[in-house]
Amino acid sequence: MRDSIRRRLERLTERHEEVGRLLADPSLQGRSDRFRELSMEYARIEPLTIGFQAFLTLEQDQRSVAAMASDADPEIRSMADDEQRALATRIALAEAELQRLLIPKDVHDEGNIYLEIRAGAGGDEAAIFAGDLFRMYSRYADNIGWRVEIVSENRGEHGGYREVISRIVGQGVYSKLKFESGTHRVQRVPATEAQGRIHTSTCTVAILPDLAEIEDIPISDADLKVDTYRASGAGGQHVNKTDSAIRITHLPTGVVVECQEERSQHKNRSRAMSLLKARLLQAEREKQANQQASARKLQVGRGDRSERIRTYNFPQGRLTDHRIELTLYRLEAIVGGALDELLAPLAREYEAEQLAELE
Repeated sequence: MRDSIRRRLERLTERHEEVGRLLADPSLQGRSDRFRELSMEYARIEPLTIGFQAFLTLEQDQRSVAAMASDADPEIRSMADDEQRALATRIALAEAELQRLLIPKDVHDEGNIYLEIRAGAGGDEAAIFAGDLFRMYSRYADNIGWRVEIVSENRGEHGGYREVISRIVGQGVYSKLKFESGTHRVQRVPATEAQGRIHTSTCTVAILPDLAEIEDIPISDADLKVDTYRASGAGGQHVNKTDSAIRITHLPTGVVVECQEERSQHKNRSRAMSLLKARLLQAEREKQANQQASARKLQVGRGDRSERIRTYNFPQGRLTDHRIELTLYRLEAIVGGALDELLAPLAREYEAEQLAELE
């Protein structure tokens, strides 16, 4: 174990003991807020301290077995060798788990998201690709048991979407999909291409956390322009008879959100405000991240062909994620919703980056 990680775990163990003493202090009685704050900290640190103590015990066992390895009895030496190999495996697993526990948890990881997909360069083919991406994420969500709700859509002339915004509801949605933000590039022969030439098109994907009420971003009514209009598309005759659709413009930033899927104007407004807050929070996060680092791997681009986080090459059946140099030759299955073998390496890379920052 690296010295920096060991020192951090030692400090957390000391803090765990300190918080335990504070919680037992009679003077804390009647101070419910402080008691709750300390209790939450104690519960957050406890798995780390328990794991670290178990790790130290394994290290002590390893030292004891090492002494046996030099015994004069060949049988004892053989047993010691077997035990050393088993302990080395257990120590490696324990260390990996401690490192995982050390990584700061994103408060949004267990929550829902807004998924925004927009056609970029490539005209009609980009819109068709946007539809393919939306189906890919929808099928993945169905496989896990998540629920997909379309918030607004702008269909392409020849299929797909110029823009589609949806809300995905389920446990751990953000933790799974938060690395999907960026420019996705497709290389294939469009159905409308008579000469069989391969075209390159792009879409941008944005993953925004669905904010809980406790994270409410203050927005003044004076900063909002609210327009109502008649919804179009699916929804029966009702949506075409009332001005139930909502368009909200945040004047200071120019951010515009729309919602037309609900029959109730009140529900559409509530959904649109939630989406607006999510976009404003995302913009603030990106501003802070850009101030802290000149380059970010997981950044949404402008949608140019030269920008991409991932390439879907249909003639070769190949998918490449350029951020982690991962290439998979299972494009058909992945586009069909089998995303786990793609998402898991991204999560591991993120954890490695977070651990490097801790060190």
